[in-house]
Amino acid sequence: MDKLLFGDNQFFGVNHMSEEKARAQAMRFQRTDAIMDVLDVAYDAGIRTFMCTTHDQISEVADRVRADPVRYSDFQFYPCMPYAHKYANAVTDHGMLGAIRHLMPNDGLFATALAGTKALASKEMDGIARAMIDMEMKMFTGAKTPVVFIQNVFADLLIGVGFHRAFRIFHDHIQEKYGAEPAYITMNMPLLLDILEKQGIERPIICSNINKIGFRMSGGYDAYLDALKSGRVRAVAMSVYASGAIPADEAIHWISELPGVESIVFGASSAGNIRGTKALVDKYIGGRRNP
Repeated sequence: MDKLLFGDNQFFGVNHMSEEKARAQAMRFQRTDAIMDVLDVAYDAGIRTFMCTTHDQISEVADRVRADPVRYSDFQFYPCMPYAHKYANAVTDHGMLGAIRHLMPNDGLFATALAGTKALASKEMDGIARAMIDMEMKMFTGAKTPVVFIQNVFADLLIGVGFHRAFRIFHDHIQEKYGAEPAYITMNMPLLLDILEKQGIERPIICSNINKIGFRMSGGYDAYLDALKSGRVRAVAMSVYASGAIPADEAIHWISELPGVESIVFGASSAGNIRGTKALVDKYIGGRRNP
């Protein structure tokens, strides 16, 4: 993985410190042209990986990248699925089973699976899970997607309901069908790491909050450091600035000295912040990682 990944929170109204700023950003980036302007700044600064949700607007970004293979020859996506709001809205509009019918392909497998609720607790669920992954990945057809993540909302829901086998289904399908590395986003990295290991998934890529002050590091600051030092996890650090509570230079310097952190993901909407973060990562960590 590259050492620095560019995230998409700022494009879709996510700001953990300011709802007003989040609303303003959501308005600004309603147009795909505005998103591409920011992505071009990041790409020209040497940031080649866009870690993004499967929001419908990302499909338009993927179209732009595919349409100009010379300009974006090194551009790669790290899809993060599923986009929770899409499914929440479908459940609101259609009900649980209706949402599945609405979102899933209309073929024999799903007609059988949805014939009765009992099927949802059977092996047909494996087929539904794989088809949902395929549906989310469709927008990236023909694009580079070497790493694919489960979003934290869904990963932590699976933890909460105890459906841990779903992580193995995801892991195997991403490897076998897409030749990509499966990865996971969570708000509790130590807990998810233990669960993945019980599913036979060794040294997983896990993205979680990792920062000097323990901001939003559920499971305990010390438990994160122990996991990183153990070599059991390939960590992607998010919220390294703790939503602005830690000065940028201090935050990147601190995280550069941690073992087990392979990448940092950050979001920004200004050229100055993008280039500033890239310069700090180059200063303390270096450029792109070797494959």
